[in-house]
Amino acid sequence: MTFFRLKAVRLAVLAVSLLFIGIGLARQEHLDVMQKAVRICLECVGIG
Repeated sequence: MTFFRLKAVRLAVLAVSLLFIGIGLARQEHLDVMQKAVRICLECVGIG
């Protein structure tokens, strides 16, 4: 791969990942992830 093609692929992957992050934030999925993380953490400690 040439340098420019590699750079274009990297930028495309970055753009798609930022798009998906934005969609997830718009759908407020980060709140679900946080609730599940807290639940798992409490189960590991033995509280939940």
